Amino acid sequence: MTVSEGDGGESHPGEVSSKNVHHVTSMQIWETMLAQASTDGKIVVANFVASWSLPCKEIMPSYCHLADTYSSSLLFLTVDADQLAELSTSWSVNATPTFYFLKEGNQVEKLVGADKVELKKKTAFAADLVTKSCK
Repeated sequence: MTVSEGDGGESHPGEVSSKNVHHVTSMQIWETMLAQASTDGKIVVANFVASWSLPCKEIMPSYCHLADTYSSSLLFLTVDADQLAELSTSWSVNATPTFYFLKEGNQVEKLVGADKVELKKKTAFAADLVTKSCK
């Protein structure tokens, strides 16, 4: 996959430290990433974050580790909920972090809060959905 603009290694909320986590900085990048995931048969894991949120910062290393583990079947995104308020509102993001799992643009799972164990479970579930749909 080609990485879009806004993914050039600049500092992001929660200090993203994985090349497999893509930072969404515009609606155009959001739409491009969703379309690419659908084309590639991947599920999107969208992490809505806020730069001032301690729980967002605390869960980011786990999120990055999951991105490195499941990059073949899932596409990991971060969205600054304050920067892209319109997108956050359209997905009813009322707290950060909020994780959406999207297949072909439709929600298959959601997690609100920085629960590392639950995030790991839901991510494994989403990866399993991709694997089963490929058989």
